[in-house]
Amino acid sequence: MQQTSVSAGPVVQKRKLWEVIFASSAGTVIEWYDFYIFGSLAAIISTKFFPSENPAAAFLSTLATHGAGFVARPFGAIVFGRLGDMIGRKYTFLVTLVLMGGSTFAIAFIPQYASIGMLAPILLLVLRILQGLALGGEYGGAATYVAEHSPQHERGKYTSFIQTTASIGFFVSILVILGCQFALGKDAFTDWGWRLPFALSGFLVVLSYFIRRNMDESPAFAKLKKEGAISKSPLRDSFKSRENVKLMLIAMFGAIIGQGAIWHTSQFYSQIFITKMLNVEYGSAQTIMAVAVTCATPFFVFFGILSDRIGRKKVMMAGVLLASLFLYPIYKGMDKVVNEGTIVSTRLTEKGEITQFADGKVITKSVKKLADDQLEVKTEVTLPTTAKLLLGLLVFIQVLFATMAYGPIAAFLVELFPTKIRYTSLSIPYNVANGIFGGCSPFIATWLGAMTGSKFAGLYYPIFLTALTFIVGMLCVKETAGKPLED
Repeated sequence: MQQTSVSAGPVVQKRKLWEVIFASSAGTVIEWYDFYIFGSLAAIISTKFFPSENPAAAFLSTLATHGAGFVARPFGAIVFGRLGDMIGRKYTFLVTLVLMGGSTFAIAFIPQYASIGMLAPILLLVLRILQGLALGGEYGGAATYVAEHSPQHERGKYTSFIQTTASIGFFVSILVILGCQFALGKDAFTDWGWRLPFALSGFLVVLSYFIRRNMDESPAFAKLKKEGAISKSPLRDSFKSRENVKLMLIAMFGAIIGQGAIWHTSQFYSQIFITKMLNVEYGSAQTIMAVAVTCATPFFVFFGILSDRIGRKKVMMAGVLLASLFLYPIYKGMDKVVNEGTIVSTRLTEKGEITQFADGKVITKSVKKLADDQLEVKTEVTLPTTAKLLLGLLVFIQVLFATMAYGPIAAFLVELFPTKIRYTSLSIPYNVANGIFGGCSPFIATWLGAMTGSKFAGLYYPIFLTALTFIVGMLCVKETAGKPLED
């Protein structure tokens, strides 16, 4: 029986290792930026590319289109995972980068529904699917590439920098959106300025391309290639071994699904909850999200380092358990911050009915007549600083749970699979779990709320997924920290 060789980790100079992390992370940040601006602008996009007769249906359609990008991710994992295991991590990086950047750039130039009718949402959906395909190949490559350069005893530390890229991309997307909104004014931004964050992707992707094109292939893959041991059919090899399929299923149901649920709930659904259900003014909501995500981002690295010391499993399981226990009370607290208080005065003005609260909160209700003579009632809440801080703290706690579940996961997944099928075997369960289960969380949660009439009904979905992951993970996941990478 042939023995599988293992490696305690490559000998890579620290300077070279940081260059690898920077090059991988820079491109991944840009890809996440591209992917996230769609979700951050969902409320505006729904008015541009879908019929305006039913705003709620248009918003749900936009969330469904947003979710389509996540559903496409497993297919991207299959396509680009195969390429990554056959031709190399570096070249696959470049393809996913160009595909993502080009698709995002093109969204900036799609005519609105009023101009081209149903062709507008169709084009939007196609480009969103292309984004999803690209992202499906990106994460597995970045995690694999960095891990294959990292020393064994610090693999959690160095791969955790890849985990920060999603939050940084999310933060950059919010920063760009707020900057454009401030420079153009709210009306101009809503009218046409929302296209600028998409257009900026063209510049960013060119910059990242030049950073990535000078990267070397990973030592582990280069060694396999030199020995002629590269898999000729990574997809078949990933599924022909019962043990490997078992590992993929354990990874998906025992770690990734819960991580994906809390990640997308804290990053996306919380934003939808604040703006659409609590009616907080858009600029304030974006600022709250940006500050909360920024403050939580260093904890990806903290928990990655912690996983090198006490184990991946303990840290990840703590994250999903805390999420399953505290998501509901956190959202009840968010609702209380915004909707409870002592009313000081209520008056009618040209802007509508304005209610002033003792804590400085102001609720404005206005009525707008639509083209079909229907009336649209709009509520907007302006929060005082104290309420913003409390709301930001509650978002921060959610993201903190996500950093616990997400920080060690790249190292954990890389350590499960052998080098010749690592890109494929890692990417498929990760993107199925994050794409279908996690990525659809905002849509499913919003849909549950609309169907039941309860603003909290949507939380049952991520709570179920995080609880399921904790149970399966505790029973089936084995510790991988300190494990040499199999060739």
